Amino acid sequence: MSDKEVLEFPRRETRQIEVGGVKIGGGAPIVVQSMTDTDTRDIDATAAQIRKLEECGCEIVRVAVPDQEAAAAISDIKRQIRIPLIADIHFDFRLALEALAAGVDGLRINPGNIGSRERVRQVVTAAAERQVPIRIGVNSGSLEKDLLKQHGSATAEAMVESALRHIRILEDLGFQAIKVSLKASDIPRTLQAYRRLAEEVDYPFHAGITEAGSLLSGSVKSAAGLTLLLNEGLADTLRVSLTAPPENEVRVAFRILSSLGIRQRGPDIISCPVCGRCEVDLSRIAEEVEQRLASLAAPLKVAIMGCMVNGPGEAKEADIGLACGRGMGVTFKEGEAWRKLKEDEIVDVLVEEVFRLAGE
Repeated sequence: MSDKEVLEFPRRETRQIEVGGVKIGGGAPIVVQSMTDTDTRDIDATAAQIRKLEECGCEIVRVAVPDQEAAAAISDIKRQIRIPLIADIHFDFRLALEALAAGVDGLRINPGNIGSRERVRQVVTAAAERQVPIRIGVNSGSLEKDLLKQHGSATAEAMVESALRHIRILEDLGFQAIKVSLKASDIPRTLQAYRRLAEEVDYPFHAGITEAGSLLSGSVKSAAGLTLLLNEGLADTLRVSLTAPPENEVRVAFRILSSLGIRQRGPDIISCPVCGRCEVDLSRIAEEVEQRLASLAAPLKVAIMGCMVNGPGEAKEADIGLACGRGMGVTFKEGEAWRKLKEDEIVDVLVEEVFRLAGE
């Protein structure tokens, strides 16, 4: 594969929907989203967290709506943010109606668990009037009891049957502004569920491995699972679900997409594994640089290398690079040696120059 060749990922053909002006499916770029962990009733805290997510590149955000006070808070939250807002609702159709009246951009519900057909009809009618799409969110941990009894457990087949059950409710009411998720906490079951549903419907998919775990284990599991889904064109929008601050979900999501060459956002930081030749604290340097560049949107290539064996070659290929020696480092820009720095100067100078190159 030549330097200019890139991985080609198929895109499943789907209809397209819009969430607050953000296009999903139908060939649109894969959209990154997350969910707040604040109390939605705390308007200022929720809006502040969403603004942090916006800075990380989050394109759609979801909030929990457990009661009427949370639903009513949506209008005030929306006035303080820029990205589309989705209300996550279970069991009470009135919360969906309140959220729609407050100006929410999308709903995440399962039509079968919010009440009678008449109650679902009221929600669908209000959503259609406001051109608000609905995500049917099937989770292996909350399948209907009859499906669990029928299939013996929360199998991929049971998840697909649940999704189709909810989809048909909306379709029977003439509503098709739908996206669907089929999430389990393990990769094989999630992949099989999306594969099976893709044979049945052409609605866009929201993808992810649910309850993936902590920052490290969850990032690894999400990367593995999402790569398989992306490789088969089974993701139109995605969330990396982590037991960690939601900003990390967005950063990891973009790292996955950037690593695969699907979407580029933020610096591509190349750093070598530490070995006995390294004579600086490279782990500290790399970690500090990565943390301080976390808010950077420009897709620059930054190489942080620990010795003079592979270091100069990698550093020369980067937009800006570092090759370290004994208690010092040589920086490179555009393939040429730029400055020699003492170890305690490296982080500040490197970060400052990256931001300068990015024009930020």
